[in-house]
Parts: sequence; structure tokens; C-alpha cells
Amino acid sequence: MKFEFCPLCGEKLIDKYSWDEGYIPYCEKHDMMFFDTPKPCVVVAVIKGNEVLLLKQSYIFKNSKVLVSGYVGQNEKVEDTVEREVREEAGIEVENIRYLGSDFIENKEILMITYVADYKSGEIKKSAEVEDVMWIPINEALSHMKENRIGKNIIKKILNNKQQTGTY
Repeated sequence: MKFEFCPLCGEKLIDKYSWDEGYIPYCEKHDMMFFDTPKPCVVVAVIKGNEVLLLKQSYIFKNSKVLVSGYVGQNEKVEDTVEREVREEAGIEVENIRYLGSDFIENKEILMITYVADYKSGEIKKSAEVEDVMWIPINEALSHMKENRIGKNIIKKILNNKQQTGTY
């Protein structure tokens, strides 16, 4: 989010120089700077053997499948978000959650925090927000994710790690 008005008093913010941060929106009345705040979102590749969990959500991509994702809630650790989103969207439990990196979707101001996790237990129970959910052989996943740049990057990292270490 880019601040234009002070969230405390509603006054129009001015730009104030802040050394290495450059010009930052500033409220003179409260003597406070308001830094841009991207929306944190997790995206996770769930691995079960040699398969990865993919979802179909046409409101995200019409012709691509996606990995499980969702926004981080207030007062929620990102690892808890990973577990919650997988449970909500697919009805399964995960373990061994590993951080892969991050990405940014500029036009939406979304910070994507990426993970891989191992399937732990449960049977797939598709949520109402998901059109379809399925296990796909991980070596076929990229062909199902044509429009999904971030998801494809995650799968490529996982496949590369498999080549280097022998494990996902």
C-alpha cells in the first residue's frame, strides 16, 4: 500500500527525505513516516512422492493451474499461513515446510513468500474457492502452469534441487 494520507489524522502526507530510503510519505502533525507496505502472501508447492499438488482457479489464470497460495493474516506466522491455506484449499496436512525465496507482483503490490512442504496426511477435500485440485507428476507440472510465472519458478527450483541433492 502506498500512503497518500495519514492513517491517524487524514492529513495529506508530504515527501520527506530519509537518507538511504529516499523520499518517504510523512505526516508533519504526528512527526511520522509511512513506508509502503506490500501485502504478504504465501505460495507453496506440496510434494507427495514424485507428485505436486496443483489447483485450478480460473480467476487467477484462465489457462494455468496454480500452487496453493493465500494472504498472511494479522498476527499469523507465514509458516502457519502455509499450513492453514493447504488445509483450507485442499483439506490435507503438510510437514517439513521449507523456505524457497520471495518474489513481488508489482501491479498488485503483493510480496510472494515461497515454500515447499511435504504431504503429511489426509484426503483431498476441495474447497469452494477452488475449481479443481489434483496430484500431478512433478516433472509434468510446468506444462500445466503456462501463465503462472511464480509457480513455474518454484517448480524449477524444486526440480533443480532434486538433480543436485536427490531429494525434493
